Amino acid sequence: MALSSAVVDTGTRAARPPVPSDQISVADFGRLADLVTRKTGIKLPPAKRLMIEGRLRKRMRACNRPNLDAYCRFLFDQGGLESEIVHLIDVVTTNKTDFFREPEHLHFMENHMVDALLSQTRPRPLLKVWSAASSNGAEAWSITMVLEDIARKRRTFNYAILGTDISTVVLEQARRAVYPVEAMAPVPADKRQRYVMESRVPELRGEVRIVPELRRRVRFDRMNLMDTQYPYDRDVDIIFLRNVLIYFDKANQEAVVSRLVGHLRRGGYLVVGHSESMVVNAADVRQVGPTVFQKS
Repeated sequence: MALSSAVVDTGTRAARPPVPSDQISVADFGRLADLVTRKTGIKLPPAKRLMIEGRLRKRMRACNRPNLDAYCRFLFDQGGLESEIVHLIDVVTTNKTDFFREPEHLHFMENHMVDALLSQTRPRPLLKVWSAASSNGAEAWSITMVLEDIARKRRTFNYAILGTDISTVVLEQARRAVYPVEAMAPVPADKRQRYVMESRVPELRGEVRIVPELRRRVRFDRMNLMDTQYPYDRDVDIIFLRNVLIYFDKANQEAVVSRLVGHLRRGGYLVVGHSESMVVNAADVRQVGPTVFQKS
């Protein structure tokens, strides 16, 4: 009798080739993506899967797991998530930043914001500036260089900088304030001469460090923008939140902006990235410059 062209059911018809153990299965990537979004607000679409696999291999080895399949089982099925969550977030979050990135904002701060803020305050005020997604500190140090130049010329105000980020790895670098010498390329030459130290140790000639007088001005803390409350002052003068809202969905974008605006003093400024101006629609702010908003 001739065989039918139909598939013979041998009990394995529905079986699929197993995912190689050094890759993340679709199901595990879904669990990781859901976890990261819940904890950080950051969306991880399927197109990010290969990138995440590459980043997680370092944590896989640090946890003595033989492959990514075993690492995911450790996270989700063997109780490893509690001890690993901080490191996991460090690995999967993107921290792209540069010194003097989007310099138009720093020019606007220097030429408009500082004067406007000083005109509203008592003599010898303290300007408070918050870099709310500070990454490795490049943004906070850029802000500090600009404000220090102004403060040295005027001697009519003081200032303090807060930098926050969810990643412990980048915060460690921010606190050390040590960077590859090539990272200083965007820094204007006069500021680099005043505020950046080159090492005298031959084996460290490829590194530079921010000068101590600026390091005393800046504090770095770990903070999650997804927290419902932020443990900081509510009379901040300027908040920089650049190039992070693009990773959030609309609901989280609105919630984060609303919380941060609540920490601005009246007349204070919120600065977002050039691709994020449409995200800011809080009722108590108005746009006063390219992706710069002022609280009413």
